[in-house]
Amino acid sequence: MISIKQKVEPSLVEFVIILSLMMSLTALSIDAMLPALPQIGSDLQVQSANDRQLVVSLIFLGMAVGQLFFGPLSDKTGRKPAIYAGLILYIFGSLISVLSFSFPMLLVGRLLQGAGVSAPRAVGLALVRDRYEGRAMARVMSFVMTIFILVPMIAPMMGQAILLFSGWRTIFGSFILLAIITLIWFALRMPETLPLENRAPFSLRRIVKMAVDIIKIRPALGYTVIAGFVSGAHLGYLNSAQQVFQEQYNLGKLFPIFFALVALSIGFASFLNARLVMRFGMRTLVWWSLWVILGLSTVMFVVALLVDGQPPLAYLMVYLMLTFFCVGILFGNNNALAMQPLGSVAGIGAAVVGSLSTFISVPLGIVIGQSYDGTILPLVIGMAVVAGFSLVVARWAEGGTFRL
Repeated sequence: MISIKQKVEPSLVEFVIILSLMMSLTALSIDAMLPALPQIGSDLQVQSANDRQLVVSLIFLGMAVGQLFFGPLSDKTGRKPAIYAGLILYIFGSLISVLSFSFPMLLVGRLLQGAGVSAPRAVGLALVRDRYEGRAMARVMSFVMTIFILVPMIAPMMGQAILLFSGWRTIFGSFILLAIITLIWFALRMPETLPLENRAPFSLRRIVKMAVDIIKIRPALGYTVIAGFVSGAHLGYLNSAQQVFQEQYNLGKLFPIFFALVALSIGFASFLNARLVMRFGMRTLVWWSLWVILGLSTVMFVVALLVDGQPPLAYLMVYLMLTFFCVGILFGNNNALAMQPLGSVAGIGAAVVGSLSTFISVPLGIVIGQSYDGTILPLVIGMAVVAGFSLVVARWAEGGTFRL
């Protein structure tokens, strides 16, 4: 292991590339698999088309568990050992997926992938916080997020391209190759950023205490729940996107292009949010984004109901792009509002908030996805219900009156 005393200092560009590779493994592992779901279902004899969605959902469940473990672990061992362990677990899960001879075995591999990839996702933020502060930290995260936003746009295209020449197992093989490259590069070039004197003991009691503290703080709990609701709606979309685009609308190999357009709207929102939040504030953006989603979903529900659940593709794309623009606004602001009262325990606080919100999002996303019936109605209803309940929780989190 490279010691922090060796002063191996990558340039800003190299630091951003390494960090982006680590954090992009999550989106890549999810979105690159979407075009392969029909082939996986056929090869592993999955009876119900909706059951294929578990290939997406299980990785989120693994992430929920992993964040609770790897975040606090990095406070004890240092950042590098925790990321090593996570990437190795991710590679092991990918290998199980490659060798899967049954659908349950594949799901075990996906669960391990999710647990493993939670380490670079959670600890990567700590690396930035250890090395940079203030505006410099914001600048680095802007660079990382710019690259991170591009991944959901290109990942399905990558998966589709691999399927043109090989099978779905090769997609998992590409994950292993990318993870090995990232692991070696990270090991050789990234210094340990957490000095020995700043390390904290790993304690299950500390994790439980943090969770209890969050439950006791209205804003922290409220916005964590909203983050879980919003992520659950997003997961419901991810679960059913392949069936909606490729099967319901018969887009076939054009699916990655339409998926990329929706992902672009999320990325554009994330890009604009830095300016919007300075002008309007986080609470105002959360409030209005939820109202817009509720309004759009209500209108789309009526339109879809009149055409047996299959409105023109152009209408659907306008709805999805506007709705997920609002989702992109909500992602960053919900987490920031949940973390705002937890400044003194930001490291473990982020792990607990991330884990709790994911535990909420997974069953919600599974319910929305499993409700798919060949129409867009379950997705639209799910979005409307999520927005409606989130507005109620937001009002509660602010003590009954939503302060803008």
